[in-house]
Amino acid sequence: MMARWFPVVPARRLAALRLYVGTFAVVYLLGQFPFWVSFAHFHRKDFRPYGLVKLLRDTPLPDAVQAAILVATIGLALGFLVGACYRVVAPLFAVALLWTITYRNSWGMLFHTENLLVLHVLVLSIVPAAEAWSWDARRGRPAPDSERYGWPLRLCAAITVLTYLVAGVAKLRLGGLDWTSGEALRDQVAIDNLRKHLMGSPMSPIATPLLSHAGIFEGLALMSLAVELGAPLALLHRRLALVWSVAAWGFHVGVVALMAIVFPYPLVFIAYAPLYRCERPIDWLLARWRRRRQRVEVVDREPPATSA
Repeated sequence: MMARWFPVVPARRLAALRLYVGTFAVVYLLGQFPFWVSFAHFHRKDFRPYGLVKLLRDTPLPDAVQAAILVATIGLALGFLVGACYRVVAPLFAVALLWTITYRNSWGMLFHTENLLVLHVLVLSIVPAAEAWSWDARRGRPAPDSERYGWPLRLCAAITVLTYLVAGVAKLRLGGLDWTSGEALRDQVAIDNLRKHLMGSPMSPIATPLLSHAGIFEGLALMSLAVELGAPLALLHRRLALVWSVAAWGFHVGVVALMAIVFPYPLVFIAYAPLYRCERPIDWLLARWRRRRQRVEVVDREPPATSA
C-alpha cells in the first residue's frame, strides 16, 4: 500500500506534469485575458465576492490593479512553466492563479472548469517539480529516482479522481436513484439549451432532436454516474486508469456535444496525466530530436565530393 502511494519514480515524470500544466495555464490565461479585463465594463452590483476575494468585502479592485495582477499572473505562469526560481515563483503563481480564477467567478455565475487546474498547480507549487527539464536544473546532475517525485503525482491523480467522485455523490444526494431514469439529465440539457437560445449564445445542434428520445438520456445518465462513482478504480491499476480516463474524456465530449459546455483541462487530457508515465511523450520527442541532430552533424562532417 505504501509503495502504491509513494512510488519511486524519475524526476522527469513530475517535471513532465509541470510542463503540461504550465503550458495549459499560460495558454489559458492568455486566451482568457480579453474577457477578464472586460470586468471594467461590468456593473458593480454584479460583484459577489467569495473565497479569497471576500477580503475585498463588496468593493472590486480598481481596473488597473486587476489588470496588473493578470499580467503578473501570466508572467509567474511562464516562470512556473520553465522552472525558473521555482521555490519562489511557483507558490506565488499558485496564489495568483487562485486569486485570478476566484475574482473572475465573483462576477456572476460560478464556473468550475478551472478548479482542477488550480488544485494541481497548488500541489505542484510546493513539491520538487523543477528538478528536471527546467531552468533551475539546467546545470545540475540528473536527480536519482525517488518517492519525492512519486507521491505528488499520486496526490494529483487522487485529486482528479475525487473531483469526479464528488460530482457523482452530489447527483445521488440531490436526485437519488431517480437520476438513473435520465429525466433529470434531459431536463438539464433542455433548460441549458433553451437559456442559450434566448440569450443568443452558442447551443448544441443535436440536443433538440435528441430530447424526444428518453432512452438515450437514460443510458447517458447511467454512464455518467458509472464514470463518476467508478473514478477511484483508476488509482488501482494503470489499465483501469486508461479505461476510466478514456471514458471520462468521452463524458466531457458528450457534454460539449449536448450542452456546448467546454471543460478544456480534461478535454486536452492533461487532467489525467498524473495517472500515467507522463514523461514518455517528452522522452520520445527529445530522442527523436537528438537522432535528427546527430544525422545532421554526420552529414556536415562528411568531406565534400571531389571531381576527378
